[in-house]
Amino acid sequence: MQINNLIEGLNVMNNPIPKSNGDSRLTSYPRRISRKVMVGNVPVGGGSPISVQTMTKVKTSDIEGIVNQIKRSEEAGVDIVRITVNNKDAAEAIGEIVKRVNVPIVADIHFNYMFALASIEAGVAKVRINPGNIGKVERIKKVLSAAKERGIPIRIGVNSGSLEKDILDKYGYPTAEALYESAIRHVEIAQDFGFDDLVISVKSTSVPLMIEAYRLIAQRTDFPLHLGVTEAGRLRTGTIKSSVGIGTLLAEGIGDTIRVSLTDEPELEVEVGKEILRSLGLAQRNVEIISCPTCGRLDVDLFKITEEIENAVKDIKKPMTVSILGCAVNGPGEAREADLGVAAAKGKALLFRRGEPLRYVPEADIVPELLKEIYAFVPDEQK
Repeated sequence: MQINNLIEGLNVMNNPIPKSNGDSRLTSYPRRISRKVMVGNVPVGGGSPISVQTMTKVKTSDIEGIVNQIKRSEEAGVDIVRITVNNKDAAEAIGEIVKRVNVPIVADIHFNYMFALASIEAGVAKVRINPGNIGKVERIKKVLSAAKERGIPIRIGVNSGSLEKDILDKYGYPTAEALYESAIRHVEIAQDFGFDDLVISVKSTSVPLMIEAYRLIAQRTDFPLHLGVTEAGRLRTGTIKSSVGIGTLLAEGIGDTIRVSLTDEPELEVEVGKEILRSLGLAQRNVEIISCPTCGRLDVDLFKITEEIENAVKDIKKPMTVSILGCAVNGPGEAREADLGVAAAKGKALLFRRGEPLRYVPEADIVPELLKEIYAFVPDEQK
């Protein structure tokens, strides 16, 4: 099903419904215009490619454990990694971590602004603060002054679970307007101090609330937006909630960088985030496998074939689509739409390259023959 059909009727911010250019893999969405900031060497906003973030999951003082998680995330294709700096040991470790990895590091700060200052001194590429718990305006200004001196951006990260007391008293409970007001309050503090190098997030565990809050921010500001459903859950539930929340906003042109929050390993967050982007045609860095759900028409062991292909190509950094279909009804047509495809039926399969049939192969040879074509395939951007 074309993604256009899924969002038919949406007309957020007067954006027209995106139209396919004839290739279902290249459907594009009008992007909200935002200013650009640099997180190390990664641009965020201003029409830059949407970056994927994750967060490390072990104590920051465990330098080896942190570096190991970051390296695995780098292999998965992460663009930016966030690390909590929540105590003296973490503040002392962050500088060594920055030196040992190849991606920009964001220091995640709560409660103690001194750790933000220490992180900036250690060379992080961005600082994330939650205004609801960072303390007095004077402390925020000290962080902004240090960041401005080093030329690094600040993410104002607002969560529905940690809104300021006066805002909660005003609205009664977390609402989209409450999240927006909290974020704008601290944007204004930054701007009063002459600091505009900002990224904003307004996260919630509630997908509808998160969507509504980001829409407000998107309509009323031009700051780049960091999208996420906070505390989304374990792999299955968290993937679904994040895909719905983040995917809805991206399909409306909202969002400049994303983080999928899972109760799982950081590299899995990266993989899910990249898959969200790929599903909307917004990124394609690895081999994308397209396979049919199967039904009673299936005549080959598609489960085994698909699993073997997925395992074989998981580390191949090549932007391409591969369709593996086991149906004589839809298979040939859908296999033609991919860069490479097989339509299997009755013990054999027809192999396609860029829509053109190549040859028939027996079921036993589907995996090696398809892998041979994958290894040899040259994407247009690499020609």
